[in-house]
Amino acid sequence: MMHDFLAGNREELIERCRAKVARRPARAATAAQLQSGVPLFLDQLIRTLQIEQTSEPLESRRISGPSGGGAPSLSEIGESAAQHGRELLELGFTVDQVVHDYGDLCQAITDLAYERNTPFEIDEFRTLNRCLDNAIADAVTEFSYQRDSLLAGKQTAEMNERLGFFAHELRNLLGAATLAFTAVKAGNLGLSGATGSVLERSLVGLRSLIDRSLAEVRITAGNPVRRQIFSVSGFIAEVRHAANLEARARGCTLTVSDVDPRLAVNADRDLLLSAVGNLMQNAFKFTRLHTEVTLNAYAVADRILIDVKDNCGGLAPGDAQKMFLPFTQTGEDRTGLGLGLSIAKQSVESNHGVLSVRDVRGTGCVFTINLPRHSMTDA
Repeated sequence: MMHDFLAGNREELIERCRAKVARRPARAATAAQLQSGVPLFLDQLIRTLQIEQTSEPLESRRISGPSGGGAPSLSEIGESAAQHGRELLELGFTVDQVVHDYGDLCQAITDLAYERNTPFEIDEFRTLNRCLDNAIADAVTEFSYQRDSLLAGKQTAEMNERLGFFAHELRNLLGAATLAFTAVKAGNLGLSGATGSVLERSLVGLRSLIDRSLAEVRITAGNPVRRQIFSVSGFIAEVRHAANLEARARGCTLTVSDVDPRLAVNADRDLLLSAVGNLMQNAFKFTRLHTEVTLNAYAVADRILIDVKDNCGGLAPGDAQKMFLPFTQTGEDRTGLGLGLSIAKQSVESNHGVLSVRDVRGTGCVFTINLPRHSMTDA
């Protein structure tokens, strides 16, 4: 009888399974967790086989569950297998490990029976397969459910964090604008003074925050990139118009070079506008007071380069490698979400371009957008 063979060789079978596990990446399991896997299943299998030799063989289904993969039903093997699946997830293993654990036992039983020349009945093999099938199904189902729940919880937490940052920044900018407007209205002040500057900075910040958020939504939602060939000169003129307001609000000087009117790029204009806008905002945010921010677009061989240079004083060691990561802020000014450079990088890459940064030691940074070159005759 198979149940006699399993009971008499229980420890040998368990050791063979553990030896197989040891040959795979180590598992830092506790004694209790190891006991809820193969040893517990082996005991349940023995009891199932024993009951099937009685006058009421169908009672074994209470332990093993039904065959055929029908509707889920409560069984001892199902409950312990689900627990084993949860534990394997907590230990950091993949769904493959769930299947391997039960497959190891099946292989160990087969090998040992062959070595001992122990024959089994066909019905006993069917019971073994039914128990393994149900255990694997329940363990994998629970493993997948718990994994998906963890991922969903993590994504929800990340989204809540981002929404929280966005709402906080939006409230700060709107609050400053409201206070400035109230002061102007109550004191009959002109908009050309200091209070008007606060109002202007707040409104420019609101516009940038909303533009940045819309660009991120487009990228993360997988909306198609709408490329078209357009003039680099006209594009830079559009950027300059908005950047002049920001330069005035930040107390900086903006210098924009002349652009060859023949130069063109094939890109999604809105996404590229967002990318350059984010780089300009970053430059105005970190450049030192009363210094210069420059915007320069030119051609080198078959590429179009757009440089944004600031006078922030240069980068700290290691900042260049991490500044394009989302929610990363490396300067003293920690306003904003830390998403601008990350969104700019994604926007440029979606247009088959490259965004890089060069540190000018003791002076500032030069951010460069590198795109394929076209000409207006291509349009």
